[in-house]
Amino acid sequence: MTGIFQHLHHVCILVHDLEKTVSYYESLGVGPWFDYPKKGTYVELEVPNKAASEAMRYKCCDLANVQLQLCQPGHLDSPQKLFLDERGEGVYHLGFEVADRDAAEEKGRSLGLGVIARGKKTDGSGFCYFDTREKAGTVLEIRKS
Repeated sequence: MTGIFQHLHHVCILVHDLEKTVSYYESLGVGPWFDYPKKGTYVELEVPNKAASEAMRYKCCDLANVQLQLCQPGHLDSPQKLFLDERGEGVYHLGFEVADRDAAEEKGRSLGLGVIARGKKTDGSGFCYFDTREKAGTVLEIRKS
């Protein structure tokens, strides 16, 4: 099996002020920005704080080769808010597209990677955030759209 971290889909940057950051990127010619499409119902969802997860605000921009995501975690306790409080604004995770979400999660676990959060929808799409902060310097996510 090839590695699960091969097809970079997006880079997620945590910010204090979503509108201010979007405005700055737009002043540099980066855009257009759109709201992250939180859609569909999860049949499996394991996150540290569901209310915090639902309250996070995202803006996305599709570039020629990768998507940029800006995330404002809000005030509720979450791994993203903790990261922002401890390290300041910056890259929180790299998101990699996979063909099979379940197989990729299983492969990550077999590599000894801990899971921060995960979710799966009825159609097999979803995500899994692996806790790779200490050794990779950032969280690595696998996702299937």
